[in-house]
Amino acid sequence: MAWLLEPPPVQLELAERLRRLVQGGRLVLPGAHDPLAGLIARAAGFEALYLSGAAFSASMGLPDIGLIGLEELVARARALVRVTRLPLLVDADTGFGEMFTTVRLGRELVDAGVAAVQLEDQEMPKRCGHLSGKRLVPPEVLVQKIRALKQLFPTLLIVARTDAREHEGVEGVIARARMYVEAGADIVFPEALESREEFQAVRAALPVPLLANLTEFGKTPPLRAEEVFALGYEIALFPVSALRVAAKAMEEFYAHLRRTGSAQEYVPRMQTRAQLYTVISYADYDTFDRALASGAAQNAE
Repeated sequence: MAWLLEPPPVQLELAERLRRLVQGGRLVLPGAHDPLAGLIARAAGFEALYLSGAAFSASMGLPDIGLIGLEELVARARALVRVTRLPLLVDADTGFGEMFTTVRLGRELVDAGVAAVQLEDQEMPKRCGHLSGKRLVPPEVLVQKIRALKQLFPTLLIVARTDAREHEGVEGVIARARMYVEAGADIVFPEALESREEFQAVRAALPVPLLANLTEFGKTPPLRAEEVFALGYEIALFPVSALRVAAKAMEEFYAHLRRTGSAQEYVPRMQTRAQLYTVISYADYDTFDRALASGAAQNAE
């Protein structure tokens, strides 16, 4: 059914769906940087989505260094939720400032129907988790934000990401994560771990669900979802993969079009008009329009 013709999804229901998926484990979580990507992911069978700060920033022509504003992020998250009707985990970087700014973010995300928010313990301006040179805030800063969000928005799942691996080692990752869990974090995201042994050490130390970031071209070895599930992780995240695939395809197509002045050679590699209309539920709008027209005609008689 087309999203425009349905009532909006309920945040509590979406959050509970995500909680059940996480508890069940083996959750492959794809990044979807815009609503069309989200619809395509849903059609492929995915039951939850991730809005990556890196992918969203790139889709806006910006690097992932904290340049996206709160309102922009919330607007994209709202569009993803209302169009796909799937539980969404939103990467909110450091929460856009001090504690009350993060509280405002929580309110906006809950109002938008978002199931979960991810917060990290970097200083601003933040950097991609798989780059060097990150600076961390004291863990108490993120602890305060987690406590505030859990008190005010208990239905919003909180994913606590720590970038401590580079400067504080796995021991620092675990120490910080324990503080975040005590504050109320539902899920821990240990960023940029560098070996299976490090994944195992974090798993052995923490009692809550864990998220493994399997982004390409980073510090983490190229693992499959099944491998991190075998290590005891509940979520395997692929945050930017779809954007990278789409960007590469567009890069190649634009080069071909500029060189040849024709798109015909690419037709076999295109989504057809019928396929696109299926993804965006075009027929539902046509059916609704015809039903209204038919009703108006009957009333006129």
